[in-house]
Amino acid sequence: MTATVQNPFQHLVEALDPSDQTRQFFNLSKLGDPRYDHLPFSIRILLESAVRNCDEFLVKRSDVESIMNWKQTQTQTVEVPFRPARVILQDFTGVPAVVDFAAMRDAVTKLGADPEKINPVCPADLVIDHSIQVDFNRKSDSLQKNQDLEFDRNKERFQFLKWGSKAFKNMRIIPPGSGIVHQVNLEYLARVVFDHDGFFYPDSLVGTDSHTTMINGLGVLGWGVGGIEAEAVMLGQPISMVLPEVVGYKLSGTPDKFITSTDIVLTVTKHLRQVGVVGKFVEFFGPGVAQLSIADRATIANMCPEYGATAAFFPVDDVSVQYLEQTGREPEKLTYITKYLKAVGMFRDYNNVSQDPDFTQVVELDLSSVVPCCSGPKRPQDRIAVSSMKSDFETCLGAKQGFKGFQVAPDLHTATVPFQFNGQQYSLSHGSVVIAAITSCTNTSNPSVMLGAGLLAKKAIDCGLSVKPYIKTSLSPGSGVVTYYLKESGVMDYLSQLGFEVVGYGCMTCIGNSGPLPEPVVEAITQGDLVAAGVLSGNRNFEGRVHPNTRANYLASPPLVIAYAIAGTMRIDFENEPIATNAEGRQIFLRDIWPTREEIQAVERTFVIPSMFKEVYEKIEKVNERWNSLVAPSDKLYTWDPQSTYIKSPPFFDGLTMELQPPKSINDAYVLLNLGDSVTTDHISPAGNIARNSSAARYLTSRGLTPRDYNSYGSRRGNDAVMARGTFANIRLFNKFLNKQAPQTLHLPTGETLDVFDAAERYQQSGVPLLVLAGKEYGSGSSRDWAAKGPFLLGIKAVIAESYERIHRSNLVGMGVIPLEYLPGQTADSLGLTGRERYTIPIPEQLTPRMVVDVKLDTGKTFQVRMRFDTDVELTYFHNGGILNYMIRQMSEN
Repeated sequence: MTATVQNPFQHLVEALDPSDQTRQFFNLSKLGDPRYDHLPFSIRILLESAVRNCDEFLVKRSDVESIMNWKQTQTQTVEVPFRPARVILQDFTGVPAVVDFAAMRDAVTKLGADPEKINPVCPADLVIDHSIQVDFNRKSDSLQKNQDLEFDRNKERFQFLKWGSKAFKNMRIIPPGSGIVHQVNLEYLARVVFDHDGFFYPDSLVGTDSHTTMINGLGVLGWGVGGIEAEAVMLGQPISMVLPEVVGYKLSGTPDKFITSTDIVLTVTKHLRQVGVVGKFVEFFGPGVAQLSIADRATIANMCPEYGATAAFFPVDDVSVQYLEQTGREPEKLTYITKYLKAVGMFRDYNNVSQDPDFTQVVELDLSSVVPCCSGPKRPQDRIAVSSMKSDFETCLGAKQGFKGFQVAPDLHTATVPFQFNGQQYSLSHGSVVIAAITSCTNTSNPSVMLGAGLLAKKAIDCGLSVKPYIKTSLSPGSGVVTYYLKESGVMDYLSQLGFEVVGYGCMTCIGNSGPLPEPVVEAITQGDLVAAGVLSGNRNFEGRVHPNTRANYLASPPLVIAYAIAGTMRIDFENEPIATNAEGRQIFLRDIWPTREEIQAVERTFVIPSMFKEVYEKIEKVNERWNSLVAPSDKLYTWDPQSTYIKSPPFFDGLTMELQPPKSINDAYVLLNLGDSVTTDHISPAGNIARNSSAARYLTSRGLTPRDYNSYGSRRGNDAVMARGTFANIRLFNKFLNKQAPQTLHLPTGETLDVFDAAERYQQSGVPLLVLAGKEYGSGSSRDWAAKGPFLLGIKAVIAESYERIHRSNLVGMGVIPLEYLPGQTADSLGLTGRERYTIPIPEQLTPRMVVDVKLDTGKTFQVRMRFDTDVELTYFHNGGILNYMIRQMSEN
């Protein structure tokens, strides 16, 4: 962003190279402030942004002082603005963003202003990676068939996105079939240092996917935000954030030669969950960091949402620059990146303790203590050592229903169900593996674990091992580079022989696009009410996410995914039991086929080379012929098709005027849902398949569609009629009103059990406001704006919870839904709330951040809650009825 004469820090500007005065930077070292050298490196990036963008309007000189004074403000709530350098989106969140922009243009036009004012001023990249599903696997033509189906299903969405790329400036679309957004970001899109408009400055971003944090592994500060918040950033609005605490995470020691980056990240995830880092930055330091490749660091940064931090930052060092060289970045860029970061004190030497900044708190991990592990069966933070997997699963089988329990009666633990598949007899039991997926940017971006999986596959084939044909195996790399080096190194054939054919370039199984299981398998699982298992190299394993028929889901490294696929069960002790017996009767143990770190690194050095990255990414925007031939309109205003079931003008801005309305109190509200802890955005707004008996299915059927054309909820996010009906439609939603898992609730006036949408519709017809009661960590998981938009459309005015996930709380604020929090020590249970009461919440006209308000029940009881509007800016959004309403009014005024 170009500096203006109004910037009070203009005196800091100088040329990076004295011989070229056209390329300058703000030299923070000229501030002459000793506090700067003690700031965490992540906070220095916030400071640079504030200095460069200081205009005494959106960013003030006092904001710069607040950031510089970071160490002294740890015990206070200090709000600062942050203008990221760019925004990144994927298509599940990108389609609704473009729908919102199109609808905002309509609204601005109705208010008499220029619709082209609604246009990104901040560069935005949208990578189409969420649409492809594993419909076909285990065949050499699976990739082509899945890509053809993806296009057939999503042609209308893709045409709409192509219109958006023409109608809006500063928006680049990376076509389907290119890879996973975060891996493409790491390998191609990341600048590390921007060279724009005559200025150098640090690359930074926000993204509409919670795993945007992966880019922190390369020293680019970034995190996930709600789609609504990202839209405001794209339109030039800074993010208003509370200046975070920064936890220093010291890495020391050397990992064992059999340890993978997946083992490290699952260990870090569990550790930081215990430390408690919600709403904080984590910054890594110490000599152990220097031993980690950028791919290893990116794996750790990727799972930042799973341990709850806002960002997990690895400052740039020599290893970062070597990675940029390996991935084909131009030598000139590497020169100015290094020179600029050293000039502003942002280049790190992890072995130099004198560079260690101040932190709010320091915790440490000795890498030599890490053991091979998985996480599950229902949450990514529930790490289990591989040596304990068998006993842990068997304990979970009988344990009470919960995150670590399935409540299966003891006499049924050994139940087996025979079935036939392709003319052969097999049997399933509790713990049988039915899905084994090498998937997700978390791991497919990392050559060491991908080549490790390939080398393990080669050794397994050499030993005569195989994977049972009914297990749904798949390999969905995060970019074409992965396939390139797997083929060049010679391991791809061995992966294929075990059933791990490339099925697509996208998120696939990790986001629930796992496709159907064979019908005999489903019938056997249903008949025996079996706890069947999925094992995937992903980052999330919440109930109902991976597949409706896999109640147990485990996160594991790619080599372990193959190992459990060969074993066919999670009920195996790899240390003491053979993984399989080959045709010659020889028992093969996992240790016999497991590659060492040295073996893997030798192959990586030979086959992961810059020319691969250059070849793949030079043609990334043009390589998809079907995308190239797609015809889309180029009008400034979108012509909505009333027959479309994918793209629909949303009702968010209906009747919007320039005048603000005073906030309304909530009177005599009913509770729509009474929920417990860790309700995820997958529970609130599922992304996977649309069940045939759901409200959304009935709507689509009424529009003339058959079940094969339903597609997924994620693909339907451009249509509010589908998404409102899909809100709280997860089959694993546990509602205390019903005391069971079901996408249903109690309609309190009549006592009827109804689908959640149908109950909400009845309440709305009666003109009755609604609330949701919830426990801890409400809205954890993906940064899903429809998890706020959907409740808004159901008529939910407020949520009362014990605590919120950061992104979801801001999404609720962005939609004008009030996030209320019980006071410390109080819960629904401690207050004796049943959810069957009527709730009145007076909302005063004069609101302040985090103020306490009364809740009055029709029983005569009164208690207090805190309004989680954390900043004055959030209150401004609320008074406007949401962030997008605010932006429309701002654009229409100017």
